[in-house]
Amino acid sequence: MSVTNQIERRGRPATSRRRERSAPAVVQIDDIDEIGADSGGEIDLTGLTDVVGYALRRAQMAVFEDFIARFAALDLKPAQYSVLLVVGRNPGRKQSEIAAALGIQRPNFVAMLDELERRGLAERVRSTTDRRSHAIVLTDDGRVLLDRALEVQAEQERLIAERLAPGGRDALVALLHRLTAAPLSVDEHA
Repeated sequence: MSVTNQIERRGRPATSRRRERSAPAVVQIDDIDEIGADSGGEIDLTGLTDVVGYALRRAQMAVFEDFIARFAALDLKPAQYSVLLVVGRNPGRKQSEIAAALGIQRPNFVAMLDELERRGLAERVRSTTDRRSHAIVLTDDGRVLLDRALEVQAEQERLIAERLAPGGRDALVALLHRLTAAPLSVDEHA
């Protein structure tokens, strides 16, 4: 069979021929009610709602969704805000130090810093103590944006505190710090 015939028969060049695979079997369910998928009412989440990790994740999602909506006007994502805040509080620190402190992997941090530089919010400057590394500082525009972002963040924190009742926000933050103070380990319980 010629190469042309192979292309016409299979729709692809002979050099890229692959073994023909059979299509996966399709299972049809005649009556969905038989398996209970269309039973109406709420989904039973018993077993998840009291799990710390699940509750933390759901709370994080709620806070981040609100954060993203609030910060959209500033064109800031949560990680970018964190970087601006930490750089603003620690001007001249090495980018590797900032990345490590925030737990951001180096390639991700470099890309984020490139974006902040492109927007004129931060800049890398040659370190005076180590010529092989760069220190990070905010530009004037970066400081102005950070000040606006801090006001937006303060409003969100105020609303969270209001929702958690007096002392609830501070208690929650203290408990979360206790959870992150040392890694949980399977060995602790063995």
